[in-house]
Amino acid sequence: MNNFTDEKQRCGWCLSSDLYKEYHDQEWGTPVYDDATLFEFLLLETFQAGLSWITILNKRENFRAAFDQFNYKKIATYNDDKILELLQDAGIIRNKLKVYSAVTNAQNFIKIQEEFGSFSKYIWEFTDGKPLINKPKTLIDVPATTLLSDKISKDLKKRGFKFVGSTVMYAFMQATGIVNDHVENCWKKS
Repeated sequence: MNNFTDEKQRCGWCLSSDLYKEYHDQEWGTPVYDDATLFEFLLLETFQAGLSWITILNKRENFRAAFDQFNYKKIATYNDDKILELLQDAGIIRNKLKVYSAVTNAQNFIKIQEEFGSFSKYIWEFTDGKPLINKPKTLIDVPATTLLSDKISKDLKKRGFKFVGSTVMYAFMQATGIVNDHVENCWKKS
């Protein structure tokens, strides 16, 4: 991992660790159109609900190994034995409801692909295929939810998704670059 000793200005939330800085610099706010990567972030964000994102980042590779490299087609077929195995894996968040939701969400992810051609096409239709570029001056100006995250959350819940509340969906939108919330003095600001 890089040692982030450079003098780049970054969003204040990522300054506590090199892992956070690397994630900020290389992923956060960068538009994602690939279904596999979108599912990875959807799974990770749903497990993050109620926890800090650094907790999830620190366990990301454990999640990758435990959940078959985030292969949603495999996850959609997980049975009770696999779920019990996951619930005993100390490398991930062992929340029974969240583990079950990963399976349900993978199944529903595939249904959206069948309906829209891809999950990417579905999710990006909410913004006409373009990232929303916000102009927050400071972290205080970055919302936890928006009317759009409310709308996406409601639609996903209607489709049977779990742990996709508005706050989770706004974090997902930020992580996948559907919305760009880099603050004014950040080097990644568009």
